[in-house]
Amino acid sequence: MSAIKVYGSMLSPAVMRVMACLNEKELKFQFVEVNMGAGEHKKEPFISLNPFGLVPAFEDGDLKLFESRAITRYIANQYEEKGTNLVINGKGKQMASFVLCMEVEAHQFDPPASKLAFELVIKAYLGMTTDETVVEESKVQFAKVLDVYEARLSESKYLAGDEFTLVDLHHFPNLHYLMSSPIKKMFESRPHFLAWCTAILARPSSVKVLEMQKAN
Repeated sequence: MSAIKVYGSMLSPAVMRVMACLNEKELKFQFVEVNMGAGEHKKEPFISLNPFGLVPAFEDGDLKLFESRAITRYIANQYEEKGTNLVINGKGKQMASFVLCMEVEAHQFDPPASKLAFELVIKAYLGMTTDETVVEESKVQFAKVLDVYEARLSESKYLAGDEFTLVDLHHFPNLHYLMSSPIKKMFESRPHFLAWCTAILARPSSVKVLEMQKAN
């Protein structure tokens, strides 16, 4: 049995993000389903893994982590010699660009993207009703972010340069959900963004996560 365990729901973008990172690093792991509908994420034993009661939680031997981006940074650095190199360390402009883009994903892209993915896709899985007001407000904010991304991606293949990194990987779950929603039209009107999105979703690491999701 693998020493690496990922706890959560396969619908969770944050869980998908961690699993894609593990796949990029060609690491074996055990997925442990947490029944969020039954509230298992809000009580023991899960609450000992993540005191905030949110997925994912992560174990690597006796190390316990939560927060998906912290987990992926750990994986990328701890297993630096395995699989795809996902981080830009050291000094200089490339490292600065990498750090900047990481912050942009977390603070500019993710908030509207996550709201749209939840309202337009995940709610349907859960039998919930879409809040059209939230959708319209989020679309306005998201359009501005997409324009910045389109300009950025007209200059390089990936966000932090011409190599795939954690920056790009972190976008994968929301890109997957939004490509199956009406938001796809917003992507199609921005060709550089669409090409980048298509490349990320076609990576074997992404495909493996989606296969797991379908099988679960």
